Amino acid sequence: MKSAMWKLGAVGVTALLASSPAMAAVAEAPAVDPALEAVSGGTAYILNTLLFLIGGFLVMWMAAGFAMLEAGLVRAKNTSTQCLKNIGLYAIAGLMFWIIGYNIAYPGTMGEDWNGYIGGFTGWYSMQAAGADIMQGGEEAAGYSVASDWFFQMVFCATTASIVSGTLAERIKIVPFFIFVTVLTGVIYPVVVSWEWGTGFLDTDYAFSDFAGSTLVHSTGGWAALIGALILGPRLGRYADGKVNVFPGTNIPLATLGTFILWLGWFGFNGASQLAMGTVSDVGDVSKIFVNTNMAACAGVVVAIIATQLRYGKADVTMALNGALGGLVAITAEPLMPNVGMAVIIGGIGGILPVLFVPLLDKLKIDDVVGAIPVHLVAGIWGTMAVPITNDGATFGGQFMGVLACAVWVSAASAIVWLALKYTVGLRPSAEIETAGLDVHETGVEAYPGLANQA
Repeated sequence: MKSAMWKLGAVGVTALLASSPAMAAVAEAPAVDPALEAVSGGTAYILNTLLFLIGGFLVMWMAAGFAMLEAGLVRAKNTSTQCLKNIGLYAIAGLMFWIIGYNIAYPGTMGEDWNGYIGGFTGWYSMQAAGADIMQGGEEAAGYSVASDWFFQMVFCATTASIVSGTLAERIKIVPFFIFVTVLTGVIYPVVVSWEWGTGFLDTDYAFSDFAGSTLVHSTGGWAALIGALILGPRLGRYADGKVNVFPGTNIPLATLGTFILWLGWFGFNGASQLAMGTVSDVGDVSKIFVNTNMAACAGVVVAIIATQLRYGKADVTMALNGALGGLVAITAEPLMPNVGMAVIIGGIGGILPVLFVPLLDKLKIDDVVGAIPVHLVAGIWGTMAVPITNDGATFGGQFMGVLACAVWVSAASAIVWLALKYTVGLRPSAEIETAGLDVHETGVEAYPGLANQA
């Protein structure tokens, strides 16, 4: 999902030319298939912009999905804190992507960047300073509204931060968490984006391909969450006396609703990453992306149910929920090129990864409250490495370089920020506060009055 201006510029120019009287004869030439032509310039502009706006608000709706999933999987005494973290991180991401993130992620107003490793920062985002295509030809020449593109990119940034929230639930203070989100959304994530979608070195030197962000979004959030979990440590009592103590979630129906909301939002996440809807072929591609996205999630659920039934003698609903999400994350790197059968295979493998890796994390005493690391990091890596199976424009070497670069940068940068926070403001509440629950001490509001002392 590169910056829209690069792909849509050509579409917009084609549409404008096709609508002019001088090009009427060319449009009627038998060598051109009318079904594949762009519609008139104004209509193409509207349709392309509409795709960004619909995709953007669907991805924004995923913020609600993350909030409900996490609220359902944490204990009652920590539910309000999770809700506050999720609405807070979305707001912080919006502000930081406006202040600095967008201009780090994408080349500046004259197309410059810093040797392909970071976008050309040119100041705060503005509707008139969003890339060479816009500056030279106006919004209509680019083929879409600049504001719609910015909004679509911003909600992806917020999704990255949501991943971290679930892993570190129930034992991190609000203030250091929000400080980390500020750095993640303002700097760490945008730098990764600049390497591929901002036409940086991964795109130009390694032909790295990540259609909608299995690595750039999901693995980025996963690496940040993993490093945070290692530095923060597990919840009190989670690993004691040589065994793993299970802390059941408060509201499984709420977690299930959150998963369905995320599933719905993913159609905007993947579908709108086509970046154009001004031609018949683009609309057909968006439709195919929808089908592949849906089928990968379906396969993830079914595989997770079967795997837990065989392994534990009973199906685990939380694994089924994560199976859906694992399938969605896996297909995100390439939802267009696979046929439906291959999408099912990619999603099915993504669905079994949480079943395998959640117990592994527990053996390593890495406490991931909602299973976000297996879902977003591990399934994200799998989906990214699977791209060359169906897309001959990508190579396994190039894909590996993308995964490796993301791992090194995000892990190192996250470690610096987490450790700085740990030794300054502190990451964890006192043992007494953690035992009593964060809601009363961090937010002053109980999500379920009377149940605050639930173990």
